[in-house]
Amino acid sequence: MKYKRVLLKLSGEVLAGDKGHGIDFDCVLELAKEIKECNELGCEIGIVVGGGNFWRGKSNEYMDRATSDYIGMLGTVMNALALGDAFKQLDVPVRVQTGVEMRQIAEFYIKDRAIRHLEKGRIVIFGCGTGSPFFSTDTASSLRAAEVNADILIKATKVDGIYNKDPKKHDDAVKYDKITYIDVLNQKLNVMDSTAISLCMEEKIPVLVFNILEKGNLVKVIQGEDIGTLVEEQL
Repeated sequence: MKYKRVLLKLSGEVLAGDKGHGIDFDCVLELAKEIKECNELGCEIGIVVGGGNFWRGKSNEYMDRATSDYIGMLGTVMNALALGDAFKQLDVPVRVQTGVEMRQIAEFYIKDRAIRHLEKGRIVIFGCGTGSPFFSTDTASSLRAAEVNADILIKATKVDGIYNKDPKKHDDAVKYDKITYIDVLNQKLNVMDSTAISLCMEEKIPVLVFNILEKGNLVKVIQGEDIGTLVEEQL
């Protein structure tokens, strides 16, 4: 394996599958099988889940932003628990940790405990984002990647990489195989928010964006094959 320890960012939309909203459990189980294969190869995997399949804090103009963000955090916990249950069905050791204390539901996030779980071969799913409002789950994935000393942050999406413009709207969109953090920020590419990219740049954590819906792609990524788009300091 090229990457021994990875932080995988899963959006809520990926967990929703073709339904577009809520949780598609068949889709979640298939994702869990892909991740299990990597775990069985010896890859240590932490996962940050989004909550966009239930709630989007920024887009709610009728509510206080902090309150809206807290509701979004609860959405990420629902996704984390659903994904965790899928791993249990597959006999994969897993722990769910949350950035807001929920003792009856999951462990409270503690960095050293999360690292210990990873070292023991357990998958760790991080819910509640950073545990604070005004920060996205993209930023949470960068933060957790830095805290657990991940070799790479892998962002799983429905597209096969980063383009210079939206490939769904523009037929002439060009895909990047590699791109620098600075170019992502300067071109305002819709990959991760600027806070997340800036943190990865500061901590020198490479970011790889790829299509997780294509079977076998995640294993190829951790084995170092040229899949998706790699964001790093220098080309």
